[in-house]
Amino acid sequence: MIKNIVFDMGRVLIDFRPKDIMERFGVPSEDRQLILNELFLSLEWVRMDRGVISDQEACENMCRNVPEHLHEYVRQIVFNWDKPLAPISGMAELVQELKDMGYNIYLLSNASRRQHEYWHRIPGSEYFDGTFISADHGLLKPHYDIYNKFFEEFSLKPHECLFIDDSPANIEGALCCGMQGIVFHNDIEDLRKKLIDTGIKVNA
Repeated sequence: MIKNIVFDMGRVLIDFRPKDIMERFGVPSEDRQLILNELFLSLEWVRMDRGVISDQEACENMCRNVPEHLHEYVRQIVFNWDKPLAPISGMAELVQELKDMGYNIYLLSNASRRQHEYWHRIPGSEYFDGTFISADHGLLKPHYDIYNKFFEEFSLKPHECLFIDDSPANIEGALCCGMQGIVFHNDIEDLRKKLIDTGIKVNA
């Protein structure tokens, strides 16, 4: 029986699309591919999420890989991409509904330590019973260690958990560790139907 609903954060609770972020910060169109490669798709971003380098160290390394006229864009994105946050429509209401139904609600996210600065601004965050951020533990999804550490941290039984993530690889990792999962495709109605299919009787 499912007792615990576990959510990813980016592209599940909040929108996180590099194209939109670069547009919001006014990155010149001719430089966006470079910023995409050297910031969002960089090794530094991954290491920041693992917690082996700080956001400041990651930013400094990223700046070394782009021309000087792009340094300020890099700094602004690294430290301010979350201003403002863009909630996924209908997700906060679903979280509240699940909480009201008696489910425990948890977060399991690949994110840097700066996540603690903006987490409280995400609608629905007040309903979570616990949060597990990759950078705090030196682990990353979809490696099985992060799921096992998550279960241990909150004394959870894998077969009593269901994980919602936008990444098929992350869901596959969860399945390998005994947790059920649903891939979220930015369609809240479809997610509700899939929850119902697992026996979680949310409103359709």
